Amino acid sequence: MAQTPQQRRANEKYAKQEAAKRGKPATIVKQKQKPKTPISTGWIVLLAFIVCGGVLFELLRVVPEIWSVVASSFGRWLG
Repeated sequence: MAQTPQQRRANEKYAKQEAAKRGKPATIVKQKQKPKTPISTGWIVLLAFIVCGGVLFELLRVVPEIWSVVASSFGRWLG
């Protein structure tokens, strides 16, 4: 049995009232969620220090040796 125009208006009115009771539709309320990383920032910093810290300490050890070689060769070249 098909709806009569009177029933259709009554159904639309009821749907509007129910929507007003519930608040805004989920499509409007839905917000973007920030993706959560599987590990915390502290662990990432620690891992970066472990990986890059060795390189940093090695450069601090090697740079004075390289500097002394460059300075001595430059001194020989000038003098």
